[in-house]
Amino acid sequence: MSTPREDLMRCLLREGFEKVHVDFVLCESQIDAFGKRFGHTDYETYFDMSHRKLEIPVKSNYSDGRNQFARETLPESTLFDEYGIGHSKGSALAFHMTRMHHPLKGADIYEIMDYPYPTVDESKLGEFKSKIDALRNKGLASFGFMQMTVWEASWYLRSMEELMVDMMMENESATILLDKITDFACSKARAYAAAGTDIISLGDDIGTQTSLMLDVGLWEKWLQPRLMKVIRAAKGIKPEIIIHYHSCGFILPFIDKLIESGVEILNPVQPECMSFDEVYRLFGDRLSFWGTLGTQQLLPYGTAEEVYARTLNNLSRCGSNYHITQG
Repeated sequence: MSTPREDLMRCLLREGFEKVHVDFVLCESQIDAFGKRFGHTDYETYFDMSHRKLEIPVKSNYSDGRNQFARETLPESTLFDEYGIGHSKGSALAFHMTRMHHPLKGADIYEIMDYPYPTVDESKLGEFKSKIDALRNKGLASFGFMQMTVWEASWYLRSMEELMVDMMMENESATILLDKITDFACSKARAYAAAGTDIISLGDDIGTQTSLMLDVGLWEKWLQPRLMKVIRAAKGIKPEIIIHYHSCGFILPFIDKLIESGVEILNPVQPECMSFDEVYRLFGDRLSFWGTLGTQQLLPYGTAEEVYARTLNNLSRCGSNYHITQG
């Protein structure tokens, strides 16, 4: 009998599967509710997930995030991530959302060059590899989180409007910033691969609810070569590592180019924006799919029967080698 990891990997390679694999992330309030109901918070084990998500250890290279904001006065409650990007609570009603503050908004080319970008924390890579090995010994796959790969991390730092203008005007500031972020992404990809990670999840949102976020030609010029560089960095160390890519929204015109770049799994195939049946018809022989169930309409508002029917429909598109028990 296959381990959960072995069955998941076969499924992702479109070689058949013995069970339907699931994935979701609970927010803090849901975890609290789960703990009150079941007496523990290990929902991944409870729901028999075949993988576990991990993040490569990185270190921030700034001493005080506020020092990066010479052109903006930040709210006292602002928190800073590893990039030095600021996040503050925009409204009490925005439970899951924060206001983003861009440290390189308005920066000149020299400030972009000298910015203290994060780096992989090599002192913790041995411990990280031990976690990968422990998962494999339990028969579980390792899923390395690497979203905000190039585009998102870059515009989070610069602001979307300024980075868009830099790209359209072919400003050297865009080249420097995107290359700095790509180099960091490549170092993470190599570290994940060297540790033996099974799947790495790249991703940058390039679609909106109804259209593209940026022109395909602009993406091909500025972002596709850098995405390919990150994928080559991982595959150069571990050729069998599986490349998962996330983008919300309508991205149909990008999918063929994503496959060309080395993407093997697409997530989430948002059904409010694209038809999974159409996506599968066009790309199902070259791509695997992670998601496909709507979190805006079906899951929050559909009945259990509707969710079950849609799940069976999507599975049937992908082959008959599955077993489901009605419960």
